[in-house]
Amino acid sequence: METERLYFTDSTILQFEASLTGVSQANGVYHFVLDRTAFYPTGGGQPNDAGTINGLNVTDVIDDDKGSILHVVADPAGLVVGDKVRGVVDSVRRLDHLQQHSGQHILSQAFVQACGAETRSFHLGSAASTIDIELDSPVGEHMRAAEDLANRIVFENRPMKIHLVNEEEAARLPLRKESAAHGIIRVIEIEDFDWSPCGGTHARRTGEVGLIAVKSFERAKRLTRVEFVCGGRALRDYRLANRTAVTIARMFTVERDEAPESAARAIQENKSLRRRVRELVEITARVEAAQLLASAKKLDSFKVVPLVFDARDVEELKLLARRLVEGEPAVALLASKEGDMARLVFARSESLEFNMGQLMSEACAVLGGKGGGKPELAQGGGPNIARVDEAVNGAAARLMG
Repeated sequence: METERLYFTDSTILQFEASLTGVSQANGVYHFVLDRTAFYPTGGGQPNDAGTINGLNVTDVIDDDKGSILHVVADPAGLVVGDKVRGVVDSVRRLDHLQQHSGQHILSQAFVQACGAETRSFHLGSAASTIDIELDSPVGEHMRAAEDLANRIVFENRPMKIHLVNEEEAARLPLRKESAAHGIIRVIEIEDFDWSPCGGTHARRTGEVGLIAVKSFERAKRLTRVEFVCGGRALRDYRLANRTAVTIARMFTVERDEAPESAARAIQENKSLRRRVRELVEITARVEAAQLLASAKKLDSFKVVPLVFDARDVEELKLLARRLVEGEPAVALLASKEGDMARLVFARSESLEFNMGQLMSEACAVLGGKGGGKPELAQGGGPNIARVDEAVNGAAARLMG
């Protein structure tokens, strides 16, 4: 028995009475089939409605492609075929989906008129929605033109009408896209603007959609993917964006609209400072290396610098190690205690033949970690910080044979 789809002719119906015509179990849940329903099933890029049937939470709504709609509940609560039930659709979720889907119709036609870009697919996400349009080289002007036109249609509050027509009648209508349906076809009309076959929930007038905002766009598989929000989502997105902008502006002690310029200037200044810091770190490393080598212990024809630092950045360790071994023959066995990990960097001069990778593996075993690298430079670490001195001194002892 086919389920009568109340949303098909009136998307404002949120409460209804129906008869339970089927109950089945699958994968640990139950499926209710009703003789009539206002619950929209997942399809056409739009998620399903939610709500209750006799107080039981409806967690999913499925079109079985045979004319029946399955309402998924966790437990039948004693309901049997023939019982009268009351369905209540979640009004907040319905309004949200109604705004996004109706907004998609408006925006899709706006892209056709603004830049000749047809919509090829639509997805209604939990936070934002997307349409893929046929546009090879998208630019901001395309987005603004379509967005402006779409919002003009919203602000004019034009009627949106539902037409149920046969295939012959549909062929005579100026449809934006062909219908995949057969038999009776449901067509949504936006007065003097758009005609489109669709089975989703829709507003009665464009004003119900609220603001339509394009958030972003990008090239995707020879199409352009446009992310957008409508109505309540657009309001929430504005509040978030505004709060972020105001917070950043306050950090710079400027007005909100001056924040981008201040941020760009700060980024440029930071880049200059980072370059200067790198230069100073390089100078410091050379001076520090010279001082360490001056007091380092000499073994045969080379010097060894075993040293453990507190909270020394591993990149700084690598820089210092390179400076220690770039001049006279030397081996650098450096370590740093960072939080709950010990970091090691071992290096040797090119004129020496020790294998730093092998030495590192042995030291990391003491720390309960892993490490390795090339014969001339290796790094690693481990969580056993208490034994870091033992690991470094043990490596130095192995060099002495």
